Amino acid sequence: MSGSPSSYRDRIYIVKDVILKLVEYGELNQTALVSFCGLNLKKHKPILEDIERNELVERREATIGKRTVTIYRPTQKGMAFCRDILEPYEKMFPRRKGDETKKEENFAVVNEEEKKKANKTDSIMMLVLI
Repeated sequence: MSGSPSSYRDRIYIVKDVILKLVEYGELNQTALVSFCGLNLKKHKPILEDIERNELVERREATIGKRTVTIYRPTQKGMAFCRDILEPYEKMFPRRKGDETKKEENFAVVNEEEKKKANKTDSIMMLVLI
């Protein structure tokens, strides 16, 4: 993504994309989250910090071998915020047609999938940590 107007994404849509990705996958490490959402860590780190400070996501650090990995997970407050505030906002003010990050996902469907994937993710994380 360059600095061109066609690649610009409002902050509110970045927040929504981050929460939806975390709901979709259950939890993601920082590198995967930034990559899946099409963000630049150096540029968008303050947004991730704001989302965490407002308790929309939770951040924890896990040590894998000698490396420390930052892992993000959505909170109930974050999912409710996305469903109650961000979804209606996007319906009223849709993203520009050229926005390549436009989401067609229905939050309710993603929320149900999150419940199913949560058990798988927890099992996988246990294996990784062992």
